[in-house]
Amino acid sequence: MPQGASGRIVLEVDPETKRELYSSLAREGLTLKAWFLEAARLYIERSTQPQLKFSSDVERAGVPHD
Repeated sequence: MPQGASGRIVLEVDPETKRELYSSLAREGLTLKAWFLEAARLYIERSTQPQLKFSSDVERAGVPHD
């Protein structure tokens, strides 16, 4: 899909998916733009935050822990 310099994002989805999405968003009082911007913000946050190490990861790496 081409990527231009404007702030617009254009994508094509099947009409039934579009109808269901708008219907679900309307029930929650959201616009497509508001929903998309929040979903994009969360996705970007998750993809740029460092991964946390859990005790099982630390044990497999051979690092002692409390």
